[in-house]
Amino acid sequence: MARSNSDSLKDLLKVYFIMGSTNCTKNPAEVLKEAIAGGITLFQYREKGKGALAGDKKYELAKELQSICIENHIPFIINDDIDLAMALNADGVHIGQEDDPVEMVREKIGDKTLGISVHTYEEAMTSIQAGADYFGIGPIYPTNTKEDVRSVQGTYLIEEIRKKGLKTPIVGIGGITAENAKPVIKAGADGVSVITAISHAESISDAAAELRKNVFR
Repeated sequence: MARSNSDSLKDLLKVYFIMGSTNCTKNPAEVLKEAIAGGITLFQYREKGKGALAGDKKYELAKELQSICIENHIPFIINDDIDLAMALNADGVHIGQEDDPVEMVREKIGDKTLGISVHTYEEAMTSIQAGADYFGIGPIYPTNTKEDVRSVQGTYLIEEIRKKGLKTPIVGIGGITAENAKPVIKAGADGVSVITAISHAESISDAAAELRKNVFR
């Protein structure tokens, strides 16, 4: 998938599922299949945390999940690992402020989708100028998924970016569930990204479907 135009990307960000082996209580491939059946619109492979896969095992799982995405026409994004993204010809990458410089990543990945986690308006402006296609903003609500999580900021930054006229696609992240997703969209986000709200759900497909229902307007 080459870089989407802004309107297309906004649609793809609606129900953005992020997951790696450490986020699943059962086979990650089955989790992804059920999430797709429930209506996710974008998938990011994020292999982080205690017990995370590395080397060949990480590559093999990424390739398996990518094949599921391709079969179901779901864009496949890789978190942080630029070399893996290039080796698999992934649709894009997502990086944080502590990862490689945005300009360097854009040069490496060429015409792929690039998402950046931003925490201030200044970071957002810098990221746009360096080639970002969308922002990940959060944590919106308290979350225990990420070990290096920043302070909860609610929807303030989303609202600030929109009030200042930036049209860049935004996805909210952090503690989001079907029950609290609507205020994130109302604040100006185009979609929500979740991990355990789907991967730990009793019914993964139902959880994805409920999120979709509360996000699409």
